[in-house]
Amino acid sequence: MNQQDTYFIDFPARVKAIQAGMAQHNLDVYLGSRLRTTSWVLDAFCPWRSFVVIPAEGIPTGFTFVIDAARVADESWVGEDNVRGFAPMGGQDQIGQISEFILDLLPGGKGRVGMESGMSNYLPEGWLTHYEYEQFSAALSGCELVNAHTLVDELSLIKDAGTIARFREASRQVDEGHKAVAAALANGGWKGLTETEVAGIAALAMRRAGSVWEWSFTGGNEIASGPRTGYAGGACTPATQRKLAAGEPLMVDIHSMFKLCLGDHAHNYLIAPATDRQLWHADNFVRIVTATLGAYRAGISPADLAEEMMGLAEDGGFADYMVPGFEHGIGMMGDEWRIGKNDGPFPYWTNPDHVYLENEVLICAMQYACPEDGVGFRYENPIVLSKDGCEALSKYPLGVDVVE
Repeated sequence: MNQQDTYFIDFPARVKAIQAGMAQHNLDVYLGSRLRTTSWVLDAFCPWRSFVVIPAEGIPTGFTFVIDAARVADESWVGEDNVRGFAPMGGQDQIGQISEFILDLLPGGKGRVGMESGMSNYLPEGWLTHYEYEQFSAALSGCELVNAHTLVDELSLIKDAGTIARFREASRQVDEGHKAVAAALANGGWKGLTETEVAGIAALAMRRAGSVWEWSFTGGNEIASGPRTGYAGGACTPATQRKLAAGEPLMVDIHSMFKLCLGDHAHNYLIAPATDRQLWHADNFVRIVTATLGAYRAGISPADLAEEMMGLAEDGGFADYMVPGFEHGIGMMGDEWRIGKNDGPFPYWTNPDHVYLENEVLICAMQYACPEDGVGFRYENPIVLSKDGCEALSKYPLGVDVVE
């Protein structure tokens, strides 16, 4: 790509920004192990255990499982000379190979090595494990290992134009998935369909639109019907073989990936006949999602927004059904859940007082659940924040559709 390409990202500039941060923190080498770091630096999908070594100057080198190294080298901007495969052979295992590489970068085999250690409720985060830390410490005995993940976290917080354009395209692909599901459900088409079939209908449409992966680690495309929509907490519903049924809700939460940026949008249905109680819940949900999208802007915080929206829910008599959280983080593949820097009251969770900035991208994520009525709704949509509001990247119409 060149700078005129819609999806252009200046990856060498990203690396130089990391190297400038390394210099400020007196780091000689940076050892990245998180999926978010490999995506943000290498611009290649690294599903196997992978690492990226960033020297004080020059191009980074990626390390991944040998069976995938040729593909990563072909897709990454760093090229084949800067992607290496590790394997269970003498000196070619990941600890031995990477340690030798790092030592070759350090005069006298001594220096400060930045690494990534922490915790997450997100399974494939990629923090350095205890065993890996012990082994690297032994192999790099002349070095000091320093936890330095905040360098990447701070730099990746604000999204550049190419990244935002990639998110827009991923969201367009999600919208094609929703159109296909709506068409399949209409005029009695829902009869006999299972949740897994709904997931497949969406997946095929998104693939045809250009998506390369149903990226979510909570089941690919998450489909819930009937009382499954009303689970307390409201999230994580991998599709099952449960058949759709008349008089029940249906939640369709689908995901796409385009150039490592992610589409995520949830849409909700009531399969006729819908009761007055179900329609009351649906009206509440649409009302609060509309208000939330209208409230998001740079300059507010998660706590500010939650207080305002929960006040609206209290006034409407449905606060007991709202999960009091309205967002999760999102970035290039692997950068999920936490928003902002690790500077809140609970380590490695979003700081509720984080002040949103222009061109932050996050997921407006809301759950409404009434288990006693067997009904729930979910809304997820990537948004780009501006000083005056937000842009919802999925353009699929907000609503709870009643399907005959």
